[in-house]
Amino acid sequence: MARNKYDVDETLETKFDLKQVIRLFGYTGPFRKKLAATIVIMLFTSAIGMLIPVLTQRVMDIYIPAGDKRGIVAMAMIAMGIILVSAFNLRIKIKWTAEIGQGIVHALRSDLFAHLQELPFSYYDSRPHGKIQVRLVNYVNNISDLLSNGIVNTITDCCSLIFIMCFMFYYSVPLTLICMCGLPVLGAIVLFVKKKQRRGWQLASNKQSNLNAYIAESINGVRVTQAFVREKRNTQIFNNLSGSYRKAWMSVIKYNFMIGPVVQVISILATALVYFVGVGWLAAGKDWISVGALVALSIYIGQFWNPINTLASFYNSLLTAISYLERIFETIDEPVNVKDAPGAAEMPPIRGEVEFRHVVFSYEPGVRILDDVNFRAEVGESFAIVGPTGAGKTTIVNLLSRFYNVDGGQVLVDGIDIGTVTIKSLRRQMGVMMQDSFIFSGTIMDNIRYGNRDATDEEVVRAAKTVCAHDFIIKMENGYQTQVNERGSRLSAGQRQLISFARALLADPKILILDEATSSIDTETEILLQRGLLELLKGRTSFIIAHRLSTIKNSDCIMYIDNGNILEKGSHEELMAKQGEYYQLYMSQYAFLENN
Repeated sequence: MARNKYDVDETLETKFDLKQVIRLFGYTGPFRKKLAATIVIMLFTSAIGMLIPVLTQRVMDIYIPAGDKRGIVAMAMIAMGIILVSAFNLRIKIKWTAEIGQGIVHALRSDLFAHLQELPFSYYDSRPHGKIQVRLVNYVNNISDLLSNGIVNTITDCCSLIFIMCFMFYYSVPLTLICMCGLPVLGAIVLFVKKKQRRGWQLASNKQSNLNAYIAESINGVRVTQAFVREKRNTQIFNNLSGSYRKAWMSVIKYNFMIGPVVQVISILATALVYFVGVGWLAAGKDWISVGALVALSIYIGQFWNPINTLASFYNSLLTAISYLERIFETIDEPVNVKDAPGAAEMPPIRGEVEFRHVVFSYEPGVRILDDVNFRAEVGESFAIVGPTGAGKTTIVNLLSRFYNVDGGQVLVDGIDIGTVTIKSLRRQMGVMMQDSFIFSGTIMDNIRYGNRDATDEEVVRAAKTVCAHDFIIKMENGYQTQVNERGSRLSAGQRQLISFARALLADPKILILDEATSSIDTETEILLQRGLLELLKGRTSFIIAHRLSTIKNSDCIMYIDNGNILEKGSHEELMAKQGEYYQLYMSQYAFLENN
């Protein structure tokens, strides 16, 4: 998929197939017994409901002319019993269909979320997060009613129609055919609006997705918005997106509301025509139908059009849901490009030897980020990676963590190609601190323990002390149990980085990756942190990306990378003596610090 943003409509990779609806109904598997029981109950309810017009006909044709009050009372009591049973069964149906519908929605949302957890970074690189979120929340919610009532109602209404038509044909074949003459007209109108409805709901879902993407972006960037006084302009953009969504929704909803009135008009005309013919027969003295039979038939006619109206509403809901299902299943079907190879083995306990052999990689076709990169890190060595922005420093550690697949060459750990082992067994033995120090909502203790769920409180505290986070944590109102907000808004950038550092160290990895680990930490804390790191990094292979060259002077090996290639490699002293690219970079930083 091409790179996307909030003001670009999404396009479907494949056309909608009816198999996707069948696929949705496949989620009813765990609920089939309850679904079948609900359908049986509603069919029974529908069947006994068919008896009320029969009772009415007997009262009008037999008991009233005969003056049989006991017969009339008996028919009334039976009708009352039918109504009470129907009301009780309806209550059961509402409860069970809600449970079935929400169970299916839960399963669908769980599959969608689980798949999103497996998708590679490249998927998120090319999509606004708001457009991903709207599929998981809004789109799944919008099909819940279809699942809650649609399946049961559709089956029940179809069977009810069969029951009703049997009774109608029993009373009068000609009048029944007159009643049904409106069905071809209804079918033609449904076919006419079908295509427009689907396209309209696709457009509306696009506009809703755009709006949600901009909302998410605006919330995340609200500090920048206020800092640059962009509130008015952002409100204009929001109003434009919201207006586009409203316009798209209003243009398609008219087709949804068209079916109901059409059914009502056709049913009224058909009923009037039946009365006109039937009453004409009675006035002419024809014995083709009795008064009671005509009244009973008119009741069945009303019941005949009710399920048709319900089915038309379900059809509208289905067309609406289709536009959402397309997006949901498109996401679930998104290929997981970074995944375990067939027959992938578990990664044995890592010693820490890392080698890149002729590695080639590009985020976009034709634009190489790494071009034939080769290096080897021995067990326990500390490797620093430096170079200008965009040179490929973070890419190297991302490939080592298998967040992306290499385009060519091999990445080996202890001589094993990491593409041949399971991703989880590899990452469990690595500690990664990324450039973005993400803090989850919860306690500080839980955020640090994220690196090792089995760690004790004492181990969490020990890790925090190692990275100099303990002192500021215990000064907070509840210490390690202090609640922090999403993305750690209560914490400074340096504090978030220290917590992320403790999280990475708690995993006790054999390979430790530190991507700009000290970029937001003050100089005094950095000095203390370096002392702890010197002890901690013993026996571990570490890869450190840093723009502050003073923090990596003691690394065993420093690689200077630019334009996708390693231009220089060696210790700090060796590179300084060479007076090449690293020397120029180091001296420019030194001169900058001297002047400031």
